[in-house]
Order: sequence, then structure tokens, then C-alpha cells
Amino acid sequence: MPEGANEAAETVPGGAALQLSDRTILVTQTRRQFLKTTALATAAFSIAAGAPALAQTVDQEELLKPGPLGDKILGQEDAPVTVIEYASMTCGHCANFHKGTYKDLKEQYVDTGKVRFIFREFPLDPVAAAAFMLARCAPADKYFNIVDTMFENQRTWAFSDNPYQSLLDFSKQIGFTQESFEECLTNQGLLDAVNAVRDRAANEFGVNSTPTFFINGAKHSGALSIDEMGKIIEEYL
Repeated sequence: MPEGANEAAETVPGGAALQLSDRTILVTQTRRQFLKTTALATAAFSIAAGAPALAQTVDQEELLKPGPLGDKILGQEDAPVTVIEYASMTCGHCANFHKGTYKDLKEQYVDTGKVRFIFREFPLDPVAAAAFMLARCAPADKYFNIVDTMFENQRTWAFSDNPYQSLLDFSKQIGFTQESFEECLTNQGLLDAVNAVRDRAANEFGVNSTPTFFINGAKHSGALSIDEMGKIIEEYL
């Protein structure tokens, strides 16, 4: 169990390369190629238990620099509090956060001008990377709607013996065809950019579990409740 891990966070032990079976390859024509390009430097994720870690603070100026794809942002630019979330689309705790706390956070703080919310990719596995790629391939103004829909319906596409078919079926519900689906998921530059966001978060900001939040530069791991998050936010208001 990682020291200081939160029981509401999903972590990835580092070091080993992910081994995938044929059934977890996501694209048809270049399935073997996609297997290689989506392999992450992790073995698998596990749910860690323990007390929440004390908040660590990182350089806010560095933290606010966007990745190669640019940031996805909700809220006013001049909001007094900036909340950055690193999440994985296959993380159950992330889904729980977005189905619960996130809605209250948006209503109480983002929509009222108190918080600027930035959502960043931290895929724990190739299926999560593929989901982020699809969200990025969709029209820009649909990004958060698609992410919300993916979290709401996570169990229908994320945990399957045939993730390629499950994700393809799901993608058709949000406007993709099989051709546009495969074109998106074989875009090496897009995959590299998604993984670059994850790698920078891990190497520069110490992110090793999802969800991880930075609230005005202070790091908080785990799916915080609205009461927990609100208490932190109110300190800056």
C-alpha cells in the first residue's frame, strides 16, 4: 500500500510494462500496432487504502502551463480559485466523483465565478487512453459533455472482455462512425500528447493516483466530497 494513499484513489505501481492479451487490443486493422503504442509503463491499477496524504504544494506557474493539446477549462479566467483534476476514464473513484461532487462543485463554485476548473488526462491503462482520445476527437464544445457521459456509463464500455467492441458501440452513441473511431484511435500524435500530459503530471507534480486535485497549487488525492472540497476552497475566498 502506498504511503499516504487515499482509499478513494486508484494508484498505479510503477516499473513494470503493461502486458495485454489479444482481447484488450482496441483497433481492428492495426491492433498489434495499437497494442504497442498504448502500452503504459505500469502493471495495473489497484485501489489503495489509508489516510489521506497531507497536501503538498507545487509551483502554480508551472502547473498552469497547458499540455500539447491545450487545457479543457470551465469557469471564469479571473476566478480566485483554480482546481485542476487529473483523472483516468477507467477509474471508478473518478466516475463517482463526477457523478456526485463534481455536479455540486460546478453549481456552487464554478458557475458562480469562484472556481476555474481544469480537467487533465491521466490514463491508467490503454482503454482510458482510448477514451480520452475519443473525447479529444469530438467537437471541442462537446468535450465535457462526452466526458460526463463516459463517466455516467463507465461500466458499459470500460470493463469488458472485448473493450474494442464495447468502446466502438459506445462511441456510436456519441456521434462516431467505425471509420472515425478507428481514425481517431490510430492517431499516434494524439496518443503521444495524451500520454505526455500524464507523464508530466507524474514526473513533475508527483501525481501517482486518480483522481488527484490541485487546488491553488496544493495537492489533494482521492475523490473528495463536496464538503471536503468546499472547506479547502473557502480558505481562498
